[in-house]
Amino acid sequence: MAALEPRICQKGAIGIFNRIRQGFSKTRQSIVNKVEGLIKSSRALDEDFFEELEEILIGSDIGVLTTQDLIKELRRQVKENRISKPEEVKDSLKVHISDIMSEISQPLCFAHQGTTVFLIVGVNGVGKTTTIAKLANRFRTQGKRVLLAAGDTFRAAAIEQLQIWADRIGVELIKHHAGADPAAVVYDALKAAQARKIDILIIDTAGRLHTKTNLMGEIAKVRRVIQREFEDGPHEVLLVLDATTGQNAVSQARSFLESTGISGIVLTKLDGTAKGGIVVSLARELKIPVKLLGVGEGIQDLEDFNSADFAAALFTE
Repeated sequence: MAALEPRICQKGAIGIFNRIRQGFSKTRQSIVNKVEGLIKSSRALDEDFFEELEEILIGSDIGVLTTQDLIKELRRQVKENRISKPEEVKDSLKVHISDIMSEISQPLCFAHQGTTVFLIVGVNGVGKTTTIAKLANRFRTQGKRVLLAAGDTFRAAAIEQLQIWADRIGVELIKHHAGADPAAVVYDALKAAQARKIDILIIDTAGRLHTKTNLMGEIAKVRRVIQREFEDGPHEVLLVLDATTGQNAVSQARSFLESTGISGIVLTKLDGTAKGGIVVSLARELKIPVKLLGVGEGIQDLEDFNSADFAAALFTE
């Protein structure tokens, strides 16, 4: 296929604030309620105050390194601006977290013309198939022609599950039999996408442990197949992470980044965890854009990440 023009990153609709806020309710309770309690019980911005604040942030899975940076910045601001009231720290914390996230805040990338190819990766049990369904439904309702590829050929159940979602949403699925070569499935899907003038092709991959180098190598093979047909593809390699795993998600992301060159993260199950602070840790430690948030079990519960919305949802009562 001839070279396409450079990919472009297009702004999606900004997530509805109340939906994001609801999705972060447990995380907000974990952080805000404890910070509020600390503020009410503290008379001064002394060493005890900062030590307790540090414990609260680490306990919310913001991460040790990120927390240390935040505390250092808060201390600096308190000194330079001669802040003496504990209640003023909350607003400063909100601003600093928003700043961290805004540095790597990026929308989904799409092909300038022709088919956009999304490659979805992640370990088992993180909500990868459901995320694919949510993405497909989003684009389908926008009037785009969507095609799915069942690149997870290791489990027959994975193919069947994706077929159920495809039928429910009303999109086509390219699949082979269980045990087939995933690269062959992807090749057929790419050819079908070109022939049918598909707007969005979403490719599933086998859920795999990030420590299995041979399986990671298979993703590299799939990428090569994509790049032979689409020189600027895949346009996104999205790593799906389960927010409830906390800091383990950072380890997964680091390994996938080294092995597959992921371009963005989809963080799922935020509505079921108090560990949503992992979003900040991912941004600060790995500089990987968090592009989408799964904030519920419904087919529409997938929101574009927005740093301002995130900070506001995290700290608004």
